[in-house]
Amino acid sequence: MAGFDITTLDPTKLADWQVAEEAEKHMTPIAGLASDWGILKEELLPYGHYLGKVDFSALLKRLADKPNGKYIDVTAITPTPLGEGKSTTTMGLVQGLGRLGKRVSGAIRQPSGGPTFNIKGSAAGGGLAQCIPLTPFSLGLTGDIDNVTNAHNLAMVALTSRLQHEFINTDEFLARRNLKRLDIDPRNVQMKWVMDFCAQALRDIVIGQGSAMDGFMMKSGFAISVSSEVMAILAVFKDLKDMRERMGKIVVAYDKRGNPITTRDLEVDGAMTAWMVRAANPNLMQTLEGQPVMVHAGPFANIAVGQSSIVADQVALKLSDYHVTESGFGADIGFEKFWNIKSRISGLVPSCAVVVATVRALKMHGGGPKVTPGKPLDEAYTKSHPALVEKGLVNLLAHIETVKKSGMKPVVCINAFYTDDREEIEIVRRAAEAAGARAAVSQHWLKGGAGAQELAEAVVDACNENSEFKFLYPDETPLRKRIEIIAKEVYGADGVTYTPEAAAKAERLEKEPDAAQMKTCMVKTHLSLSHDPTLKGRPTGWTLPIRDILTYAGAGFIVPVAGDIKLMPGTSSNPAFRRVDVDTKTGKVKGLF
Repeated sequence: MAGFDITTLDPTKLADWQVAEEAEKHMTPIAGLASDWGILKEELLPYGHYLGKVDFSALLKRLADKPNGKYIDVTAITPTPLGEGKSTTTMGLVQGLGRLGKRVSGAIRQPSGGPTFNIKGSAAGGGLAQCIPLTPFSLGLTGDIDNVTNAHNLAMVALTSRLQHEFINTDEFLARRNLKRLDIDPRNVQMKWVMDFCAQALRDIVIGQGSAMDGFMMKSGFAISVSSEVMAILAVFKDLKDMRERMGKIVVAYDKRGNPITTRDLEVDGAMTAWMVRAANPNLMQTLEGQPVMVHAGPFANIAVGQSSIVADQVALKLSDYHVTESGFGADIGFEKFWNIKSRISGLVPSCAVVVATVRALKMHGGGPKVTPGKPLDEAYTKSHPALVEKGLVNLLAHIETVKKSGMKPVVCINAFYTDDREEIEIVRRAAEAAGARAAVSQHWLKGGAGAQELAEAVVDACNENSEFKFLYPDETPLRKRIEIIAKEVYGADGVTYTPEAAAKAERLEKEPDAAQMKTCMVKTHLSLSHDPTLKGRPTGWTLPIRDILTYAGAGFIVPVAGDIKLMPGTSSNPAFRRVDVDTKTGKVKGLF
């Protein structure tokens, strides 16, 4: 990026993809980016001129004795359906720290094709705070999500094939092929197929229709790829040995006596791991201002763990004095999982947490008109309405309190839109500071790193302050007590209720020794502190309904499912793919937000 001033671009007149296209003309080649960051030639796995993967195991072995840099997590308040610029803030903060002369890096999650071609568009950031090159980032990158999809679906191929052969063949026939009858219960299959698009029509399907040679007929369905347990394993594994062991523990179904059937039982775990070897290495990209960014693991903290990978953070912390990682959605789900799952597994202690807030979202929580993707915003969001902001502050205060329970003092980033009113911004600043948080106004979308320097300075101050990081509950806390603590202390619920099925599963899991070591990964809407997306602000007088509890034995998660949330999102009536196209003369993709 030497010699190029990003602030010469005007994001109020250019779409995000146009900003990215101009900046990409001045990108640092991947070999130079890696070398400047301290990555050796043999540790870089180039994918063309401007993308690469990093051999994490070789690098971590070489730098094992080097101390880690400061570790910063970016989270947010409860967003509108449009999002509040968390990835944009992550990129802006990295650029802002770079402007202060800090050796800095970022880590974000790879975008799913679901939101990219549906409502939210790409998750590269926006305006003058982006991760580039944008097109490969948005269209599969180096193939990690494809590898997750193939590894996951291979387990389903193994299951459905075994069901068919056990149904049509005798024990003697199976024995000749060295196969033990697993006696799989087709009515108790844990997994579905996955694909990386939002496709509500595939949530519930029937497969195997036709003759006996067309498979075993049964109910099935699809989830989105990034909700796969294989993706969860990619987010939390520590090395290939750990990945291989986790892959063999995935529960695919249960037999007719209620015993789990794992990928190891199906003898498919080795092949699944083979699909994931290439994906295990984090991807390397850069900000608009040339700082390194690791991209690894997937989004959707509402239905998945929603964290950038542990190995990406481990690599970056060895190479940087400040490293900024991102958690999905609001602090109630993304930060809670970073705090009580990711940090527990990694052993990495964060120095600071940034809570992104926008005037727009606070107005919504204060009773503003409904925000609907694809429709123009009501003027309440583009003109001054301080009273709405005041009423919506309860949501911000709830997230500040959540972060403070971790022992850290939060930094509230007021992600200022150029249409925001100064009085409204100051209302947010005063409230954040009164609640015991640092507050900084940031205009990174409009001005890049230059607009994020106040935020960067606040983060540096917070990182230099001693804090006592602590988890929300001890490891030995029983499952239902954990769920109750999260519901009450983070979401603000009065209590928890269970369907009979969920209660039976919870009781069984609490008796299993292995389950006591597993982490609790909640599934809940991101659009409310509660389970109900229509309840804005800081809802009171409600209980959290747990309708099911899933077991992700490979990832090491017990997954309570709250409310009516789907693992396969739906495509909207005005999806982003309507605006994506290709310039047939140059081959360049346009319209990626």
